[in-house]
Amino acid sequence: MQISVEATGGLGRRMTVALPAERLESEVSARLQRILRTSHLPGFRPGKAPMRLVEAQYAGKIMEEVAGDLIQSSFYEAVAGQGLKPAGGPTVESRLLKRGEALQYTVVFEVYPEVQRLDISGSRIERPVSGITDADIDRTIESLRQQRMTWTGVQRAARAGDRLVIDFEGRKGGVSFEGGRAKGFRLVLGDRSLVDGFEEGLVGAMPGETRNITVQFPADYRDKSLAGQTVEFEVRVNSIEEPVLPNVDDEFARGFGIKDATVAGLRSEVRANLEREMGDQVRVRVRDQVFNLLLQQNELPVPAALEEAEIDRLITVAGDNLEAQGLPRGRVPQDRARYADEARRRVALGLILAEIVRSRGMVADPSQVRARVERLAESYESPQEFIDWHYAEPNRLSQIESLVLEEQVVTVLLEAADIHDRTMSFEELVGRSPDRQETR
Repeated sequence: MQISVEATGGLGRRMTVALPAERLESEVSARLQRILRTSHLPGFRPGKAPMRLVEAQYAGKIMEEVAGDLIQSSFYEAVAGQGLKPAGGPTVESRLLKRGEALQYTVVFEVYPEVQRLDISGSRIERPVSGITDADIDRTIESLRQQRMTWTGVQRAARAGDRLVIDFEGRKGGVSFEGGRAKGFRLVLGDRSLVDGFEEGLVGAMPGETRNITVQFPADYRDKSLAGQTVEFEVRVNSIEEPVLPNVDDEFARGFGIKDATVAGLRSEVRANLEREMGDQVRVRVRDQVFNLLLQQNELPVPAALEEAEIDRLITVAGDNLEAQGLPRGRVPQDRARYADEARRRVALGLILAEIVRSRGMVADPSQVRARVERLAESYESPQEFIDWHYAEPNRLSQIESLVLEEQVVTVLLEAADIHDRTMSFEELVGRSPDRQETR
């Protein structure tokens, strides 16, 4: 087998392979012999037809099949011999196929980039140090109260925080416009869910009152026909409701299905949840700093085939997320360019992490995988069923194993990093993060 390889820029390679005529001919002849023994040609008993007739009928098809098989097997033989690692499948650019002559073909493909730096030794890492205070627990419980808020009708002037049920019709230049009318619309004053000036114009309104409110749409409003325009809305206030928050007592605590259904038990449960969230946030911040350093140290060109596959995956995930919210997948933007930067980042990081894992011979720790599965199971009604389902089929664990392996990589790399603790409040930890983007 003769092989020549040409670099076509970046990660691209063009490889020409020539296989001896004998290799092609021997395989073609062997297959024709098998056909001869089982052929049923008109006028001949099974297996008794002359070879020339068998060749005339089947040789062309057999040549194509043999050539395809030989190209596939010899390609991987050739790249292994050249020390190349193809990224994605090859494309056959040309092929010379003639019986009695050498089989020659040219394929184009990309190779994996070489990862130059597999550690972050000496690099500075900021590790957040935080804690849970009574004020953090109070804020969380107040948020739980807000989630269980009810509404009761009132006969008074509307004020901030009230929920109004309204009918309205908008007119531009005295003419109604599409999308400017609604009946039974629920609006919470202060949510700023409508154009500026609309909610403000309803403060002080009484149930049954009709008001005319003039607003100006912003210049960058999504509906170009309304952008920058002044519009008058006629609004009827059908009813006004005020919020009613539950008292924080044992009855309130029982609503969360916790074992110790008391206020003290609720506060203990909230503290435990916040501590888990705090630990997760610390790990995420440290992890992302490690990943960013790896990417900065390895400015890898990304194989186009892998980038395109990752873009496909991102679009699929976006569609899954919309469906989970009850929205149609069709709302997912299909402009592939908008996903390109994120896809390249993810692919590059994946290649770096894979090389670290390979070079260190790392595998996911089974005990850590089990712990992760059990933690995920806590949020399910039947935790043991969730655990058993994952372990019933090893492939189901692959995603969790990947996450655990990532954490193990981060732990190993941090051993040689320059770590500096930074004290911050829990609110700061979860509410304001450094300039980063999720990568995995």
